[in-house]
Amino acid sequence: MPTVLLTGIEPFDGETINPSWEAARRLDGAVIGGATVVARQLPCVLSEVLDRLHGALEETRPDLVVCLGQASGRSDVSVERVAINLVDARIPDNAGRQPIDEPVIAGGPGAYFSTLPVKAIVRALRQAGVPASASLTAGTYNCNAIFYGLSHYIATRRPELRGGFVHVPYLPEMAAAHPGQPSMALDTLVAGVRLLIATALEVRTDIRVVGGAVN
Repeated sequence: MPTVLLTGIEPFDGETINPSWEAARRLDGAVIGGATVVARQLPCVLSEVLDRLHGALEETRPDLVVCLGQASGRSDVSVERVAINLVDARIPDNAGRQPIDEPVIAGGPGAYFSTLPVKAIVRALRQAGVPASASLTAGTYNCNAIFYGLSHYIATRRPELRGGFVHVPYLPEMAAAHPGQPSMALDTLVAGVRLLIATALEVRTDIRVVGGAVN
């Protein structure tokens, strides 16, 4: 049976939960589209996260990879299109380090595009009533490092593997401590992640619809 590696990230920046991991662990062991989901937690430690990601990739040998991460201020499931080879940390990571203007992987290309069917996923989520959008920036912190590291692994080690990164909003209990911040209920988020996995497994060639940005 095919395997889907689904990753989430440990809490960071003073939070006690991370919606990406809460959603991922809810789906651990689920069978979606004929594939078994295996969830793994990644650290918010920039010097360790790629080793942990590579370890999970080698352990599970997945057919599809979906990495989830928390994005404060986002109101929807944001399917990322581009990973860049840059770490410019706005805050320290969980090891207290704050790299500035460093590459994710020295000597790597400037950027990679997701190999997930980004626009097809966004359409499927919206049609199911889950707020979603295509995003052109995964930031310059731990999430982008995961996305870039995954993309580099695919390009250099397993070009047949497909994978990408998805940002998710705060959970309501987190937003309650940050007045004015948007959130998404965990049940809605889990349903959305389930659907995006099913769509990624089914759709090999992305649809061609408007999804760009003016600025």
